[in-house]
Amino acid sequence: MAEQVPVAILCGGRGTRLGMDSVPKGLVEIGGKPLLWHVMKLYASQGFSDFIFCLGYGADQIKEAFSGPQPWNITFFDTGLDTQTGGRVKRLSELVTSTFMVTYQDGLARIDLNDLLEHHRRTERHATITVARTQIPFGLVKIDDDEVVGFTEKPMMDDWVNGGFFVFEPEVMDYLEEDSVLENEPFEGLVAAGQMTAYRQEEFWICMDTYKDTLLLNDLWSKGAPWKVWQDDV
Repeated sequence: MAEQVPVAILCGGRGTRLGMDSVPKGLVEIGGKPLLWHVMKLYASQGFSDFIFCLGYGADQIKEAFSGPQPWNITFFDTGLDTQTGGRVKRLSELVTSTFMVTYQDGLARIDLNDLLEHHRRTERHATITVARTQIPFGLVKIDDDEVVGFTEKPMMDDWVNGGFFVFEPEVMDYLEEDSVLENEPFEGLVAAGQMTAYRQEEFWICMDTYKDTLLLNDLWSKGAPWKVWQDDV
């Protein structure tokens, strides 16, 4: 059984780039279940079952979707309609007094969350960020002077991107303001202070950002879903 640390899910954003403005992004269905359900299942199947929904856009719809008996504990916390990511975390100050996890509503991965937590403990920093590699969405053309010498179709990036699975200590709140964008000044401040470490996610990782991504995720789900680390009876 995993150590019981709370998991804050930043689920206040709109699904504008998905072309689904009337539905909160976290309620877009993959395999007949809301995306938020998949994120929670990923955590709960590894022993993390205490969730804080940092609500904004579509708060009532999300509350309704997860009303009634649930296999996990959910705290619905309204963090403001247009609050930035850092501000949403900042408003959790009174709810989290020890190590806590944070994630977005739109990222899925085949990730060992207990190993992530152990890495965080071992490195003894205020913050741990999961980093991943993603596929470049375009084919690359190799040229020598003006001559085309080859093609590489949608290769994997060499650099790492923000994978969206975090572990924080309460000290992170000192780097946040009510209008903070988590990924800007707060992260830059933690880096400058030597208080952020990276956890490399080498296996499957994806962020659902466009309508095309929803089609891909539904297709992957029908084929077994690489992020599905749970058994169907878990």
